[in-house]
Amino acid sequence: MTDGITWLGEPKSIDWGGYSVVIALDLAGEELAARVAASRFGRHKQLPRSLGSLTGCQADDLMSGLFGDTHQAIALRYGEIDEWSYVVQHGSWYGEFGPKPPVSRGGAHVYRLWYEEENGKPVPPYFSYEHDGRTLCAFNLHLDGSWGYTGVDGDPEVASALEAELRAAGLPPEDPERLVDDRRTVHRTCLGVIERHFGLTLPREEILNSPLPTLLMRANVAQCPFCGTPQS
Repeated sequence: MTDGITWLGEPKSIDWGGYSVVIALDLAGEELAARVAASRFGRHKQLPRSLGSLTGCQADDLMSGLFGDTHQAIALRYGEIDEWSYVVQHGSWYGEFGPKPPVSRGGAHVYRLWYEEENGKPVPPYFSYEHDGRTLCAFNLHLDGSWGYTGVDGDPEVASALEAELRAAGLPPEDPERLVDDRRTVHRTCLGVIERHFGLTLPREEILNSPLPTLLMRANVAQCPFCGTPQS
């Protein structure tokens, strides 16, 4: 038995603000964390600082102690399970990371799951699968057509296979109102489809309660990836 990834769909599954996880196949955890750190937007590209092993609560406390609150820093906790590695982001990770340099370079298979649960806009949860610098599929896990997503985007073969499994799971529901009223169930069902399709798993107890190797970075003034100018 493994923990899978459907537990991410529970309220505040990792942090009060939601979750942001990067999973990779056949990459060491330290290498994955370094690649994720290098993909951060910003004008100041300081190297991340290694803090040893910390729990999520310890990482939050350290960020608050050093910078005043967790919105001024980013912590990357990482680990490995069998052939998989993972990075869990804490602090001010929202909008801080981009596509370059590609985390999936060199033929790596990389899977991203993130949800700004406390964003009042609201922003739906997302999934993307990247390989060798290309996004092969990505979609909104509320399947509600919001934020420009009406289905699975990406490579036609990869996207259509995933869409077929979503349909087999009864998604999206035929009644559009059900998408609005039952987003959490849709979210969890989508996570289950992704879990089975790609064989993804995350060690829940380890992520929530065990010390993991941790990198720390100060949150930068992010550079907008669309306009090329710094955001204030």
